Amino acid sequence: MKSLEAELRQLRESGRKALVPYFVAGLTPDWVRHVEAAVHGGADAVEIGIPFSDPMIDGVVIQEAALRSLRLGTTIDSLCADLASLSASVPLVAMTYFNIFHHYGLERSAGKLHASGIGGAIVPDLSLEEAEEWKRVCDQSDVATIFLVAPSTSSERVAKVAAASEGFVYASARMAVTGQAADIGDAERVVGSVRAVCDTPTYVGIGISTPQLAEEAGEISDGVIVGSALVRLILDGADASQVETFVASFRHALD
Repeated sequence: MKSLEAELRQLRESGRKALVPYFVAGLTPDWVRHVEAAVHGGADAVEIGIPFSDPMIDGVVIQEAALRSLRLGTTIDSLCADLASLSASVPLVAMTYFNIFHHYGLERSAGKLHASGIGGAIVPDLSLEEAEEWKRVCDQSDVATIFLVAPSTSSERVAKVAAASEGFVYASARMAVTGQAADIGDAERVVGSVRAVCDTPTYVGIGISTPQLAEEAGEISDGVIVGSALVRLILDGADASQVETFVASFRHALD
């Protein structure tokens, strides 16, 4: 079992619902301070988006943030250098697209993530059938490979994806790109399909944009991922204190 999954299982056993905010690396010069503020606000793990020019699963907010970050020169090397100053000690998970790792080199990428304290990776455009080499290099570096289950995923495929996913299973609440939403969509059905075949921690993402939605999703899952609403806040100029207050409101709702 990867170290990330061991930590997240321990968190679940404690009775706490996981709160996982998402940040776009390099979006602001002080983005690492935002991560620290989120941990102070009650985050249990942090998802770090490595910006890519064509983020196919991401909506307009994260697209805007990724392009801004790329214009500022963010790379795997720069974000890992930034993380050297991170004082918070919670599990870190990278999220990006396979072209980034392919271009950088798979073994080099996994090793770089591990050396920077990142224990898992979400690669939405990497299919289960094409992930063997990536998983192999991640096994060498104790990096968990996290897969998504969508509302359209068949029962047979859910079983395969859940068996392959390490750390946690990402339960997509809706057939949509990332963004804010008015409800938790198909989250309950998707989480149920995962729990029917495995006991890996299962977190709900895509559209969890308010504390109320986080509370609803937390009632039927092991945790929630909050992305676009937080990224929008930072795009609009939020400082670390405002980030902490925002994350704390979700922590309060989950508790």
